[in-house]
Amino acid sequence: MSSFPIAVSVLTGFLGAGKTTLLNRLLKDAALADTAVIINEFGDVAIDHLLVEQSSEGVIQLSDGCLCCTVRGDLVDTLADLVERLQTARIAKLSRVVIETTGLADPAPVLQSIMGHPALVHAYRLDGVVTLVDAVNAGATLDAHIEAVKQAAVADRLVLTKTDLVEDSATLIALRSRLAAINPRAPILDAAEPAANSAELIKCGLYDPETKSADARRWLGEEAHEHAHGHDHHDHDHQRHDERVKSFSLQHAGPLPFAAIEMFLDLLLSQYGDRLLRLKGIVELADDPSRPLVLHAVQSLLHPPARLPDWPDAERGTRLVLIAIDMPEDYVRRLFAAATGSPAVDTPDRTALTDNPLAIAGHRADVESRLI
Repeated sequence: MSSFPIAVSVLTGFLGAGKTTLLNRLLKDAALADTAVIINEFGDVAIDHLLVEQSSEGVIQLSDGCLCCTVRGDLVDTLADLVERLQTARIAKLSRVVIETTGLADPAPVLQSIMGHPALVHAYRLDGVVTLVDAVNAGATLDAHIEAVKQAAVADRLVLTKTDLVEDSATLIALRSRLAAINPRAPILDAAEPAANSAELIKCGLYDPETKSADARRWLGEEAHEHAHGHDHHDHDHQRHDERVKSFSLQHAGPLPFAAIEMFLDLLLSQYGDRLLRLKGIVELADDPSRPLVLHAVQSLLHPPARLPDWPDAERGTRLVLIAIDMPEDYVRRLFAAATGSPAVDTPDRTALTDNPLAIAGHRADVESRLI
């Protein structure tokens, strides 16, 4: 018997990155039994060796118990159809869904479909995003296509493919450095490594239903972020798309009223939601400090906040991670400070807007009026 919410993993990467090859290897792992794989076009996936029969239109039964589904016009329809099949016992069990996006896909609409549709929000939870990067062509692809940069920026894990075809080790070193600058919190794996060829690769969300535990540090990628800040990125070509992408964190020690976080998110998403690629966070709330609140947003869409039963580690307080494109970090930091009463921290990219004390005072007055 399956239980809700069902974990959803997103497998993305630019054209030719090797998503189908990796997907074939992952499906051989027994831990991915009772998994549904959603792909854009069935003909793109070479899973003939796993094929058993065509169960019904758009859904294929695989020999290991998995299902393979095609997107029939809309991802939401396909996800809703899986839930309906599960509830009517046409599917005996469903423990996870893996979505393979098209190579040219902007990942944000895919994540929004999972996180924000009213018919799906209680049935599914986003577990994580795995992005494949073609080591041979990545440099030119990242330069030419902003979608490739976004795919790398929102990833929980990055996987390098075709590294055996790269003869110059300096090319790989430069690529790793560039990816670390785009997404300092995501670990970078090689597709040839055992860790990139098992079910553990896609289990990267905050809450693991199999262990009933949470690991906020891993989910927020704090250790990888701190390590990446030791790199020197001064030699970057400022014409690259990825120079527009920033990843930064906001922290506050001690519990906060929910209204303070609500106001901050409302102002942030209303003003800069179109620039927010992804937000993840864990919050200590004043009304019940023992049960942290989990936040997840993509662009202007905030996934319904959820409470964990307890803290995953000894560290409490509020920790938010933002991945954004063309977003003024200084403004966001000052907005967060105004909402939470935290000391404002100056950053190098101060803009005229954030230097305006009336703007900040106005936001803070608005926040404080809501908290009274």
